[in-house]
Amino acid sequence: MPTPVPTLLVLDADPLPRLGRLTGRARVVHTDAAALAERLPAADVLLVWDFTSHAVREAWPGEGPRPRWVHTASTGVDHLMCPELAACDTVVTNARGIFDQPVAEYVAALVLAIAKDLPRTLDLQRARTWWHRETRRLAGTRACVIGSGPVGRTIARTLKALDVTTALVGRVPCTGIHGPDDLDRLMSRADWVIAAAPLTERTRGMFDLRRFGVMQPSAHFINVGRGGLVVEDALAEALSRRWIAGAALDVFADEPLTPESPLWRVPGLIVSPHMSGDAVGRHDELGVQFVELFERWTAGRPLVNVVDKRRGYVPGH
Repeated sequence: MPTPVPTLLVLDADPLPRLGRLTGRARVVHTDAAALAERLPAADVLLVWDFTSHAVREAWPGEGPRPRWVHTASTGVDHLMCPELAACDTVVTNARGIFDQPVAEYVAALVLAIAKDLPRTLDLQRARTWWHRETRRLAGTRACVIGSGPVGRTIARTLKALDVTTALVGRVPCTGIHGPDDLDRLMSRADWVIAAAPLTERTRGMFDLRRFGVMQPSAHFINVGRGGLVVEDALAEALSRRWIAGAALDVFADEPLTPESPLWRVPGLIVSPHMSGDAVGRHDELGVQFVELFERWTAGRPLVNVVDKRRGYVPGH
């Protein structure tokens, strides 16, 4: 008797994933958020292609049939994790490895732009104003990168190539990585504080008014991790009071920002629309990664990028 073809349910977003290599090897069913709950019980695999959607958290079945494997086309998994998914035997994987270098390049671009005062140069050009200035030397400055996963490590490596003295902070101290107990001390000495941690119960709101008060008045804060890491009102207050020199946010608690959001008007804050990891060609890379994982899964080989559902991220090796 032939082996049944597994049903692959795809939570859609444009552009759709290229899954041609799975023709004849999977029954591919596409869905939007509204129909997800109805179609989940019949699926063997769920591909969360729309990683901005929270529909999985709301639609995941408690008891009864459910997918054996969920893959999200993102590094963060907080948008899909719920108690029912965390408690069941469904395997969750993520897109670890796709975004590391683009995010690191984006952070390096922000640090260079801030140090060399490029935003003001562009403003002055639009105003046709010639104002000669001195800018900051980047080499020899200090950075504290919070998050010791692949993204954080790649950020640290990229900044070190620019002669920035970089300290990496993770959940557990080990060789080359500081633990949480060192965070305040390292932040107090850093010129650049860069958040690249996953969003968990332990990290939610970790950058609050007290933490911004620890930083130097000349320091800058950058968040390319998850929006929930930051108490946004506290950051706005710290910038308005000039406790710190500036900040850049690429991720936010609620996305997209509405035109009415006060964050657009916070002095010294650079706002970008969750794009630090979105390099040209990423959709093809994400599709290839999923197909390779699917081939491992159907062959009975162990999956990679398996998320520890209790911790909320892929553990380091």
